[in-house]
Amino acid sequence: MAGIFSSLRRIYLILYNWIVFLGWFQVFYLAVKSLTNSGHESVYAAVEKPLILAQSAAFLEILHSLIGLVRSPVTATLPQVSSRLYVTWGILYSFPEIRTHFFVGSLVISWSVTEIIRYAFFGFKETLGFAPAWLLWLRYSTFLILYPVGITSEVGLIYNALPYMKETEKYSFRMPNKLNFSFDYYYGALLILGFYVPGSPHLYGYMLGQRKKALSKAKTQ
Repeated sequence: MAGIFSSLRRIYLILYNWIVFLGWFQVFYLAVKSLTNSGHESVYAAVEKPLILAQSAAFLEILHSLIGLVRSPVTATLPQVSSRLYVTWGILYSFPEIRTHFFVGSLVISWSVTEIIRYAFFGFKETLGFAPAWLLWLRYSTFLILYPVGITSEVGLIYNALPYMKETEKYSFRMPNKLNFSFDYYYGALLILGFYVPGSPHLYGYMLGQRKKALSKAKTQ
């Protein structure tokens, strides 16, 4: 029984990683093409559908961690995936006014390059049992630049969406109402921005620790 479960797990993770890899590769290709031909203003329009699909698929990674399908701790997976889903759905999808901002271009490129490398890495590990040394190095080194770029872009887009949240009151609930409940999306976004302050350095430090362990282990093999 355990052998059957192990085989099904491996087949599922192989398919998951390579399918999402292809999704992010499409996002990267369309983003670069759009940047080259039209500039940053047209990036979101070019990548919207594949970006939403590829990023939303990452929700499954929270479940993977929770049920023990992968070894990644949910404490590291949850904040990263949640913040990206929030930016994808709660900011870019919800507030069209900021879709032409230059931060969209830097966000999409940093996300897509990071995920192409990451999903290829895990795809090779599940398919062959190992990943090429060059891909291991990329997996644990490119974040040194791409993570700060991505975080800066996320924070920048949330910040630039704040006036539109306040103006439109989208997703906000005012009293009185049947539920006797109020919620202000604008102040919710400010709270989320506040989480970036301690959360980003913590996650960056975690990744630095993972890099040190992974590259040290590779040298001894």
